[in-house]
Amino acid sequence: MAKKSLIQREKKRQKLEQKYHLIRQSLKKKIRSKVSPLSLSEKTKMREKLQSLPRNSAPTRLHRRCFLTGRPRANYRHFGLSGHVLREMVY
Repeated sequence: MAKKSLIQREKKRQKLEQKYHLIRQSLKKKIRSKVSPLSLSEKTKMREKLQSLPRNSAPTRLHRRCFLTGRPRANYRHFGLSGHVLREMVY
């Protein structure tokens, strides 16, 4: 079983990611937009805003964990369980 602190840290990251998801998405869309191109200074301001967001709010910082044990490896997305727990439940 994973340490409780690691499980809590992952939950905190999930909450942060959900909180800042729309903000991050809109900033990236504005930076990449080709319909209304921004000047270089405007793009740098947008990038600074993007960088000022909390690091743990980035989706790449999330790691899928087993729902029951908190194990970070060998997870099945469909079930949200690790392979070990899934096999125990089957037999």
